[in-house]
Amino acid sequence: MNSHSLDILVFGAHPDDAEIGMGATIYKHTKAGRQVGMCDLTHAEMSSNGTVETRIQEANLASTILGLATRTNLGLPDRGLFMNAETIQLITLEIRKHRPRIVFAPYWIDRHPDHVMCSKLVDEAIFNAKLRNYLPDVAPVRVEKLYYYYINDLDEPQLIVDVSEEYDIKMRALQAYKTQFESASAELNSVPTPINQGFLERIEAQGKILGQKVSCTYAEGFASKSPVQIDLF
Repeated sequence: MNSHSLDILVFGAHPDDAEIGMGATIYKHTKAGRQVGMCDLTHAEMSSNGTVETRIQEANLASTILGLATRTNLGLPDRGLFMNAETIQLITLEIRKHRPRIVFAPYWIDRHPDHVMCSKLVDEAIFNAKLRNYLPDVAPVRVEKLYYYYINDLDEPQLIVDVSEEYDIKMRALQAYKTQFESASAELNSVPTPINQGFLERIEAQGKILGQKVSCTYAEGFASKSPVQIDLF
């Protein structure tokens, strides 16, 4: 039997990916006493606004707001994520280090290639993490379930979480990323991008649309590639 250190480990290609897709769900779980960690693959150094240093500060603030137990960054190159043995190994070791019960990754269809690649890499790493003859010096771990969260492109979710009470905390966590989401200005030395021109308003509208599907104010949606087991309805 596996001894799990984290209840949930969430992977993102960039700091702010997980907050966009499932920030309220993360807070719902930390508020309930669950141990939730996050691993960003890159420092998003290719972003048009902000710097690596400001992004680290913003991610730290967002982590505090969400109540994360731990947050790490693998320091892989932004826009340089590729399917190779070295990268899969790094992510596998991160899974074995934290021994999560549940893992989340970006949905496998998204307009940003890094989000798609992150999804594929986590798939591969979860498979390798359970193999005792793969990196045999580090104890294997079997993740119970992998779920996928939406960032840019919302498909028809298979699972919906009511996050009406937690949505304001999600928005606070996103607002921590001032360099990314605040309107372009000389003060921030920023330029207009798709995510600083009404993006947070669109995310909030998306939460309301999902909430309407299950008769609540706000919701977040998730997908699964494998069946979700239910004992009784």
